[in-house]
Amino acid sequence: MFDIKQKVGVLGGGQLGLMLLQAAIDWNLNVKILDAADAPCAAIAPEFVEGSLQDYDAVYQFGQDVEVLTIEIEKVNVEALEALEREGKKVFPQPHVIRLIQDKRLQKQFYRDHGLPTADFVLTENRADVRNYADFLPAFHKLGKDGYDGKGVQRIASTADFDKAFDAPGLLEKAVDFDKELAVIVARNERGEVATFPTVEMVFHPEANLVEYLFSPADISPEIEQQAQELAKKTAQAIGIVGLLAVEMFLTKDGQVLINEVAPRPHNSGHHTIRANFTSQFEQHWRAILDFPLGDTTAYTPAAMVNLLGEEGHTGPAYYEGMEALLATHGVFPFLYGKKITKPFRKMGHITVTDSDLTKLKEKAEWVKGALKVVTK
Repeated sequence: MFDIKQKVGVLGGGQLGLMLLQAAIDWNLNVKILDAADAPCAAIAPEFVEGSLQDYDAVYQFGQDVEVLTIEIEKVNVEALEALEREGKKVFPQPHVIRLIQDKRLQKQFYRDHGLPTADFVLTENRADVRNYADFLPAFHKLGKDGYDGKGVQRIASTADFDKAFDAPGLLEKAVDFDKELAVIVARNERGEVATFPTVEMVFHPEANLVEYLFSPADISPEIEQQAQELAKKTAQAIGIVGLLAVEMFLTKDGQVLINEVAPRPHNSGHHTIRANFTSQFEQHWRAILDFPLGDTTAYTPAAMVNLLGEEGHTGPAYYEGMEALLATHGVFPFLYGKKITKPFRKMGHITVTDSDLTKLKEKAEWVKGALKVVTK
């Protein structure tokens, strides 16, 4: 039965929560959100609770009057979610999945244990330990916990870079000679149905180390597309997730597809689906965690997504320079996240670009990158 009366709790009220709310409105879902008072969702959520996502009591109390709990960020108190799950609450993605993905060390070991292809790695305990692996370079040192959006990653190209390593538990991952970075978002509901979105190609910002823009569909062969799709499905099934799983991958120069990292929630690599696919990733998330039939993920137009980042040298009240030019352009759709303060490289929004001609799409995306800037007056 389609029960719109059941209350769904969302841990996190950032931009992903904002777009989840937009999709929830279509079905009149009863949504409650927990986050800090200045979160983008605070002003528009049907019910908003101020509190820390990492505080046991805040999360546990928040979950008392909801039937289903979900997340829009992994950095949450898993112990509280485990207690709520034991008491009969549905928590999706499941607490054990969140715990696995919160720690990159556990995550990478899971891939190895389950025969899922990934770059070679060694686990390290501290900065001194990293020095034992000079023959493993060039590599990337990644914090086990608390890294996000490129933070918590250091390139160790040679022994001269050892001081850049983190003095905390992490992993040293061999640098991959890759041709492209890809991503597939896969959904899985309680009944075990699985659906994937078409593979996208991501381009990362050289300084901020986060996605600058992406193209859908990825410019890859049908064989590589099938390989990426199957790997995403296999990963979701192995983890047993209920909800969305974004699987970031490397396509190596010799044609291998390797898992880089995964995220158990709506993801930056799926923002374009709001305009470009029959079902958006945000609607698909609701379908998955509420155990509804999964939606059609077919793309009805090629699309690009450009992340709107705060300009360097600008910190303070946000001002959007160039919005009128963007709004006057066919097939260009800006999405602003409601963040009042801009900072260098802070995600302030994104712009979806659509065009049936792939060459024109890429040209338009390149123009969009410089057409709208987030600055301070």
